[in-house]
Amino acid sequence: MAREPIIPTERPRAEPEILPPERRGSPWEREGFFNARDGQRIFVARVGHWGLLGLALGALLLAALVVLLLIGAVLVWVPILAVLVLGAAIWRRLRPLR
Repeated sequence: MAREPIIPTERPRAEPEILPPERRGSPWEREGFFNARDGQRIFVARVGHWGLLGLALGALLLAALVVLLLIGAVLVWVPILAVLVLGAAIWRRLRPLR
């Protein structure tokens, strides 16, 4: 839907109608978070010093858990690889020479 450009000397065809908001209580009480008429509402809050510190600590905790999981995966595979290498060495020693 292409809009026609407004020529500077041309006045708009109609004035916009500004409707005042309804005063029946808070938006949460009457319509919930999603509103069929207005779409969706997004509430943004400022993050203070303590909130930023909490986010940083949460990210640090998540990173530490990922590192611990990776180390745990390596520690599980080390004995398995050691048994395989030891088994290969024993197999080589025990098989007859040609």
